[in-house]
Amino acid sequence: MQSLNLDQTIAAWSSITETVFVPHTEEEYEHLVELLDNLIDQVGEDETHPLASMMDVIGVLIENYESEYVPELGQIA
Repeated sequence: MQSLNLDQTIAAWSSITETVFVPHTEEEYEHLVELLDNLIDQVGEDETHPLASMMDVIGVLIENYESEYVPELGQIA
């Protein structure tokens, strides 16, 4: 495994932190859903696409938000 170069990591993360983040509000969640939709349009099912893993990460962030904040259909009163 490569050693972590914090300077490079900080520079890279700083450039995407406004795009990829843990959503805490509905507005942030909706931003990530829109981003994922755009990535799906661009990447499709090409697992070798450079943005395929970003699509996976954003999908997990959305899933985690939904499991915490969005009630399941069976639980809606």
